[in-house]
Amino acid sequence: MTDNERDGGPNDVETADAEWPILESATEYETGWYDGGYDLIEQPDGTEKRYYWADLPAAVVIVASTGEEVIFVEQYRPTIRETQLELPAGIVEDGESYTTAAARELREETGFDPAGVSLLQQYKVATGVLRHDRGIVFAEGLEPVEPDLDDNEFLEVRSVPIEDALDVARENPTNDATLNGILLAKEDGLL
Repeated sequence: MTDNERDGGPNDVETADAEWPILESATEYETGWYDGGYDLIEQPDGTEKRYYWADLPAAVVIVASTGEEVIFVEQYRPTIRETQLELPAGIVEDGESYTTAAARELREETGFDPAGVSLLQQYKVATGVLRHDRGIVFAEGLEPVEPDLDDNEFLEVRSVPIEDALDVARENPTNDATLNGILLAKEDGLL
């Protein structure tokens, strides 16, 4: 599936496609942010086991470059109780591609409108417990616009010289999305 073919439903898990028989599938809670539950699976040796999961909407992480700097956002993360310097990111809304979501999120969070965006990678996150797809998008040709923060976004935009971006991304606390984004962009020769 290409980025433009995304239909907003990459996390849908079809039981008919399962290699191991699913005897039962139950959603135990719905939070408005994600659903959680389990699948009762028959394992290859005939035993049964519950595999617990959380189903989150697809998200996008943006590596935005001015040509000399990479745009980061600094924000407090209540889940880990720490402030992080990280790449801009957000949820892919229904009907959006990763690139469309990236341009929107970058405008909203940082006040930069990209002239060009390209999907670097789409992948599944923490497959032992999550049903969560993520796209890493590179953005360039940044023009200042008015940001439009959500009511739960309290962040500061920070720019980091390209040559320092990986070192900054590796400083604790860090996260997989920021590290993956910077590493992919560097490997592709974009930073």
